This record gives sequence, C-alpha cells and structure tokens, in this order.
Amino acid sequence: MRTKKIKQASSGVNNSSFVTKENNIIKSDKPVHLEIGSGKGQFIYGLATLHQDNLYVALEKDINVAYRIVQKQEEQPLNNLSIINDDALHLEKYFEFHSISTLYLNFSDPWPKTRHHKRRLTFPTFLKLYKQYLTKDGIIELRTDHLELFNDSIDYFESEGFIITELSYDSPVGESISEYETKKRLLGPIYSLKAKLEA
Repeated sequence: MRTKKIKQASSGVNNSSFVTKENNIIKSDKPVHLEIGSGKGQFIYGLATLHQDNLYVALEKDINVAYRIVQKQEEQPLNNLSIINDDALHLEKYFEFHSISTLYLNFSDPWPKTRHHKRRLTFPTFLKLYKQYLTKDGIIELRTDHLELFNDSIDYFESEGFIITELSYDSPVGESISEYETKKRLLGPIYSLKAKLEA
C-alpha cells in the first residue's frame, strides 16, 4: 500500500529533537525496548505512557509515517520515547551490542512470495542481526495476522537458536495495541509469540 506523502514530513522529522540522529548511540540506565516498523506509533507510545521506567524506541523507515510519531510526541511529549527514521539493517548507527532488552515486531510486511521471504523481518538474516543487540535475557515479541508468516517465523526462530516461550494462535488484546491491530481484530485472529535466546 502506498504511503500518503506529507509535505512537512521531511523538515518535521529531520528537525525534531525527539528523533535520534545517525551515529548518536542510544545509551540508557533503563531497559531499552525497540519496536521495528512502528507505523504511526500508537503501540509504542502507549507502552511508553504506561511504563516510565523503560526507554522505548520507535524505528520507522518511512519518513511520512515516522512524522506521525513525531506529531504525537510534540502534542504530548514523553521523555522515555525516542524515534528513529531509518531501516532495521542500520541498528549499528544507534545501538551498542547487547543493549536491547525487548524487540517488538508488530504486523510486519509478510512478503508472501517465496522470492521475497528474505525481506521478512523475522527471516534468519535479520534474526542473526538482532542477536547482536539483544541482552542475554532479551526477548523478541511478534504479532501478526498472517498465518503463513507466523508459522514460517516459528521455524526461523528455532533455526537461529531461539526458544519460543509463549505462543498463541488467538492472542488476546495486550496492554497497548497498534492502529493496524485494531482494524485486523475485526477480521480474524491475531497470532503472537515471544522468543528468547537459548542460554
């Protein structure tokens, strides 16, 4: 689906103090929670509101969508929420190794065609990347409405040495919910899992 372009998005994101710039490494005494593909930010903003003792980071590569998160921060600023406008492949520009305690993948693009599976954010090449940044007790949480992606992702996680600690084919509503999940819950079940690295 094509994203609607917003005229002021570029200046709004690039000039915002809420946006972490390239090579400005995020360091915090609080547990760091990262959402990759944050969309308009309702999920991550909700968590940051509920849990002031954590640092939340919203990573969104589409500048027009990232601008929506910036707008939320400008309207009601949270000092424990930071925004990154970049691709997940560039985590090294923002994080130290083994610094992320929880990584959220919410309704990522399922890339259903076989030739595109390598673009999935749960594909083994991405999981190898995440492993470098997760703390030793770090967790990845996945939520999706796409059954094929979900089942394939279970295999991906297990092939990369992760243990599935929670798994549901009809996941209940969590304490914070994305705009996309709100819509998809009207159409069918939501699939979710939590995974951590083997000791």
